[in-house]
Amino acid sequence: MSHDNALQADFSAGPTRQIVELLLEHAVWLILIVLLAVFCIFIPGYAQTGIFFNILEQSTFIGLLSVSLAIVIIAGQMDLSCEATMALSAMVTAWLGSSQGLNLDLPGWLIVPITLSAALLLGIVIGLFNALLVLRVGVTAFIATLATYIFFRGTVVAFNGGKGIFGLNSDLRAVATFRVFGTPGLAVITIFIFVIFSAILRKTPFGRYLYLLGGNAVAPFRAGIPVVKVAVWAFVISGLLSAFAGWLLAARTAGATANLGVGMIFEAFAAVVIGGVSLKGGVGSLPGVFAGVLLLTSIRTAINLLGMPPQYTQMIQGALVLAAMTLDSFKQVIRVRYL
Repeated sequence: MSHDNALQADFSAGPTRQIVELLLEHAVWLILIVLLAVFCIFIPGYAQTGIFFNILEQSTFIGLLSVSLAIVIIAGQMDLSCEATMALSAMVTAWLGSSQGLNLDLPGWLIVPITLSAALLLGIVIGLFNALLVLRVGVTAFIATLATYIFFRGTVVAFNGGKGIFGLNSDLRAVATFRVFGTPGLAVITIFIFVIFSAILRKTPFGRYLYLLGGNAVAPFRAGIPVVKVAVWAFVISGLLSAFAGWLLAARTAGATANLGVGMIFEAFAAVVIGGVSLKGGVGSLPGVFAGVLLLTSIRTAINLLGMPPQYTQMIQGALVLAAMTLDSFKQVIRVRYL
């Protein structure tokens, strides 16, 4: 037996393979832990409970967009419109729930469910529209969702003549400011969303179908899996989560502006790639994506504390995406050769 064959046999046997797989899957968590330790040691004031709570809270909107994006990518599709969906949802929420908008004279306990229902309905409609373009009309997902991104971004600008809408209902603003045992409510919501959808992806038939669909679109079809239905749900869930993020964002900013959330799609995309989701589909996990979100937010916080220019954040994010793509290729080589 040659040296390479012996090495492959050793890697493929027993606990060695499990350890290597564990390291490959959770590499981003190791990077995050090391980076946080370095920041805590070398940046004054970083090692504070308030800073970590702030990182979790600031991760909310990128986190929700990352979940929506990860789900469609795992299913072998793409949704570039999630940022525009979020922004339009925020604008609709502000219009329905503020003194400068429709000015519904309703009690707070009623305005909250009304605005949330409107936002989620908007997300469903956009998700179905994207699914129609991709799965029925036959437009490539990248092109279709890029077109809807541009269209709905324009809709946000045209919605109120390019002007912002403020004066949000106080009960609606409270949605983004409550705390749970001292932890920001937005952080709790984000963690809850990641946990729920992680369980859905790993523990339900629907989640397994998403991975099968992303890995090989032909085999699931031959196995009797409703391929089109699963893909439609992926787009709908993406629209729902993006719209929910917009509803929370409007509550957090007490209104909405025409350029609200511009550029968040790139951060979400970076978090998804850094978190280990393969752009080819069928590979990745939401815990890894969550680590990618925390990694990006931690770096942005460190840059702010150091007083560095904000453009350094984009430079570092770009470098991390390239590193993540390189790491993904490296992991594929290890799996093919040794596992």
